[in-house]
Parts: sequence; structure tokens; C-alpha cells
Amino acid sequence: MRIDKYLKLTRLIKRRTVAKELLDRGIFTINGRVAKPSSEVNEGDIVVLPLGRHKLTIKVVRLVSYAKKETAQELYELIKDEIIEEGNNED
Repeated sequence: MRIDKYLKLTRLIKRRTVAKELLDRGIFTINGRVAKPSSEVNEGDIVVLPLGRHKLTIKVVRLVSYAKKETAQELYELIKDEIIEEGNNED
């Protein structure tokens, strides 16, 4: 399944077009490799998603073609949720 569709189904990102725009920036990774909107995601993959101040690390648990809001969180396992602090860089 394409990563942009997966992010929409899991409700981690509200719209697929927003997922595509974020993926085009090259900041998401699947198993340590930069993800593009068309990158395939499989069960067991580790996905890193920097979203705002959060850096989510998830494991893909299930792939389905449709998911209700109530069951969307069952599609992934949250491994880590880091808060990214904006450092005071003094040069």
C-alpha cells in the first residue's frame, strides 16, 4: 500500500493531499530510507514522521483498504513520540 494512503487511513494525517505534500519534502522515512508519496509500506515496517513539534515512530501492524475512525489506531503501533525542542543556537 502507498504510504500516503496509509497515513490517511490511520488518521495520522487528515487528507491524502496533505500527506503527499509532506512526503514530497523528504522528511518521512520508512525503515531508514526517505519516503516518497508512492513508496510502498508493508506490515512490520518502521515509519518515522516528524509532525510539528512531535517526531512519531510507528510500526505498521495491519494493512486494510478501509478503516473506521474507531479502528484506525489498530493499524499501527506507536513506538515513540518525541517532542522536538527548538534549541537556542548561539553562534
